[in-house]
Amino acid sequence: MTKHTENNGSKSGSWKLPTRYTQQVFAFYMAAIMALLMSAVIVAANTGISGGFLLRVFNAYKLAMPIAFCCVLLARPLVMKLVSITVRK
Repeated sequence: MTKHTENNGSKSGSWKLPTRYTQQVFAFYMAAIMALLMSAVIVAANTGISGGFLLRVFNAYKLAMPIAFCCVLLARPLVMKLVSITVRK
């Protein structure tokens, strides 16, 4: 049986995405983590850490995650430009 490889050298049928999706995958993970953390902090600040806290966080997260994902995708070019201005090459 022969192993078929893609351009990036991974095995065909691998669960990993092609490298061309790196920016979108980065944006997804960044948005997912930041939206969850911000939802938890804001819910805790507004209603406290009491009964039903995780449910309230999840309800806030359902709204925050898609918005955060779009924001990360839209803000990335500006952020990269600011980083290139700020950091020495």
